Parts: sequence; C-alpha cells; structure tokens
Amino acid sequence: MTNEELECISEHKTSLLIKKGENLITEGNTINGLYCIKDGKGKLTKLNTNGKEQIIKFIKGGDILGHRSILSEELVGLNAIALEDMHVCFIPKGDILDTIKENNLFSLGLMKNISQQLNDANTSISQMAQKPVKDRLAETLLHLEDTFGSDSDGCIDIILTREEIANTIGTATESAIRLLSNLKKDGVIDLIGKRIKISNKNTLKNISEGY
Repeated sequence: MTNEELECISEHKTSLLIKKGENLITEGNTINGLYCIKDGKGKLTKLNTNGKEQIIKFIKGGDILGHRSILSEELVGLNAIALEDMHVCFIPKGDILDTIKENNLFSLGLMKNISQQLNDANTSISQMAQKPVKDRLAETLLHLEDTFGSDSDGCIDIILTREEIANTIGTATESAIRLLSNLKKDGVIDLIGKRIKISNKNTLKNISEGY
C-alpha cells in the first residue's frame, strides 16, 4: 500500500480485543470488513453434520481473515475462536475494495494470500483422507511447533485441550489421549500438564510420513 492508502485505512480501522473463548467470526454470518490479527492465538472451526467441531486451521499474529468473503460476497464459512486473548484490527470492506481497484500490487498480494490458503486447505484435506490417525497426530504436532514455536521449557507454545487435538486430527478424544500416551511411552514426546514437548523430532517426522 502507498503511504496515503495506509493513512486512510489507519483512520478508519477499529481495534478489538477478543477474549479467550469468544468468536471473532461466526459461521453463516455476513462480514463487512477484513480482520488483521495483531497478537494472540485462535482456531478456525467448522461444525460437521453431526454437530461436532472440526478444527480447520490455527491462527496467530500476522494472519488476516475475511478477505475471501469480501471478494466472493458469500456468508462466512468458518468460525474464528480465540484460544487466548487476541488483539485484532478491523478494516471496513469499502476501504479494502477501493484499494483493490486502485492498487494492482495490493490486489496481487491478496490473490497470492488466498491461493496459499487454498493450497494449504487442499493439502490438509488430502492428509486427513489418506493418513492413519497416528500419522495425522504426528503431522499436527510438528505443524503446531512450526507455527507457534516453543516456550522456555521447550514445549509447543500453544495449550490445547485433548478434545481440541482430537478435533484437529478427526478422531475421538479417547483415541487422541491414547495416541499421545503411546507417543510419550515411546519417548517421542513428553506431556507436562496440558503442554506437549517434542522429545524426538526425527522419529515424529518418520511417523508423520508413515514409517
């Protein structure tokens, strides 16, 4: 964006605090702008036909939400829920559309972002369909560490319930608990309360690849 465009958007933007557990975006609603995550962590979810939550993706500072719905003029297809307090900027739809019309580089950047999201979604769908649950769990743990990094104790820097882990890999909570316990028993991970520490990344990578 040009400095002039940034100044205009800065004048119109709204700063929001989304508390842990609150919805930033709700499936089936209309959306009137773009959300930029400043900091905090969240999850994108969708309810399946049985009313069970499926976690599609995790979000963090630097991610943007709502741009596909703005361009397609469709209802929101996912829920965005805060896993911890999130600071978010809201930019009105009109400002985004005006910038798209006037700024080719901005439009190209937005298209690249959407293309990357679609590619990630296709990869995720393929893995869910083809990989056994244990492989999906290993893949998810590696992805979580890659996305959020590690805390001072070497644990993955996001705390998820066992149910949320199960909803990410598409299995029952009891199954996720058993698989995590088995990985700990084999020395691949360590469980410290709700936190997870990867102890043997090479072995976890091999499991994620079906070895």
